[in-house]
Amino acid sequence: MGTFIARMNAAARSDCGDGIGARALKALDAMGGAAELDTATAPLKRAVQGLPLGPLRGVLHGRPLGHPLHPALVQLPVGAWMSASVLDFVPGSERAARLLVAVGVVTAAPAALTGWVDWAEQPDQQMRTGLLHAASMAAAAGLFGASWAARSRGRHRLGRALGLAGLTAAGSGAAVGGHLAYRQAAGANKAEPVPHLVEPGWHTLGRAEEFAEGRPVRRAVGEVPVLVVRESAEVFHVLADRCSHASGPLSEGDVADGCVTCPWHGSVFRLSDGWNVGGPATAPQPCFATRTDREGNLQARLPDAG
Repeated sequence: MGTFIARMNAAARSDCGDGIGARALKALDAMGGAAELDTATAPLKRAVQGLPLGPLRGVLHGRPLGHPLHPALVQLPVGAWMSASVLDFVPGSERAARLLVAVGVVTAAPAALTGWVDWAEQPDQQMRTGLLHAASMAAAAGLFGASWAARSRGRHRLGRALGLAGLTAAGSGAAVGGHLAYRQAAGANKAEPVPHLVEPGWHTLGRAEEFAEGRPVRRAVGEVPVLVVRESAEVFHVLADRCSHASGPLSEGDVADGCVTCPWHGSVFRLSDGWNVGGPATAPQPCFATRTDREGNLQARLPDAG
């Protein structure tokens, strides 16, 4: 832990010409590389993945929405807490402010659950940074819980002070969450750039006879790797090879029942249209149209390329 703190301090002090924001950013980047934190992340990851959630796990990931559910749910506690803090400056609003604080504390639980479920399926760097985000939000929930208790006993001045401290913790946690989402791309659709990188038109992937039935093969369309699976003599499926969840190589995964499973985190995609039907992925894979030309070459085209 001492080495980790020293690395964070060194990152924050580096490049004396940088502003406070840049130094804080470098400290967060250094946290993502702090392997010492793996002693905490590893057992937490096993515990979260071992929860008996069944089909609910996909809902918590946000698969029905097409994007992570966690960012949507966090609006409830943070919005309630911010509103309570505003009402603290309005005379005669003590009861309404106390109610909003309670709403925030209650709704923080499902928001946290979705966050942990997503966190357990991230790469090591994101999980390390995620610990700071979780700790900040847990501190916020604890402070607002104490604020509610103080307000319930009529100690409104203390309740307001605890609420402002909680809002500060929540704001810090939100900043770290933004770092996770936008700098480290946790939860982002890793396959979204594919249509912008593929040139329009048909691309030759090789001779049709090169592909054995049911065997995943990796080819490339320009600079974009693709997965090729031959279903039968005349039916071929071509998907973007890098998993939309965390860029895992689908061509190294298992093919069964018309689907391919990512070898990294277990996301399952339907070969016929790239739809995500299981695992933590919330976005489908880009799916290519295929044809065999007169010379027996397999060709693929992405309808919305360019």
